[in-house]
Amino acid sequence: MPISPILVCEVFDVWGIDFMGPFSSSFGKSYIILGVDYVSNWVDANVTRTDDAKAVVEFVKTNIFSRFGMPRAIISDRGTHFCNKVVDTLLKKYNVTYRISTAYHPQTNGQAEISNCEIKSILEKIVNPNQKDWSTRLDDAMWAYHTAYKTPIGNSDDTMLVVK
Repeated sequence: MPISPILVCEVFDVWGIDFMGPFSSSFGKSYIILGVDYVSNWVDANVTRTDDAKAVVEFVKTNIFSRFGMPRAIISDRGTHFCNKVVDTLLKKYNVTYRISTAYHPQTNGQAEISNCEIKSILEKIVNPNQKDWSTRLDDAMWAYHTAYKTPIGNSDDTMLVVK
């Protein structure tokens, strides 16, 4: 059996990104773009008007690069908003490896998919019955998600990051 190296990943080294939506328009926004760190499970999300390459580049630069530094890798599904020259150029410029999940197998980017479901579930509980305010409630949903006690880590996400 060949010897293979054990890969060591630090917090914020590997991110999974995904879009949620389209949802009914809320103040001109129809999508949520979400990123999840594969080591700490920290989730960051923004509302966007579109699900295009421009929204991806803006999210990656603003929510990942500027807050957490350059990751080693980013993983996404095969959507055209991720698999394009604009995103590829950005990631190559900063020497970030880009991995694409297996077609028709969303579990490959499973942490992002699970986070999508959890954030959507929280939003469903806190938006008004007409659901027109969901875009203004994403920050509340993210706060609830980050401060919720998670049994596997024995703490909440925000406490875990402060301790690290």
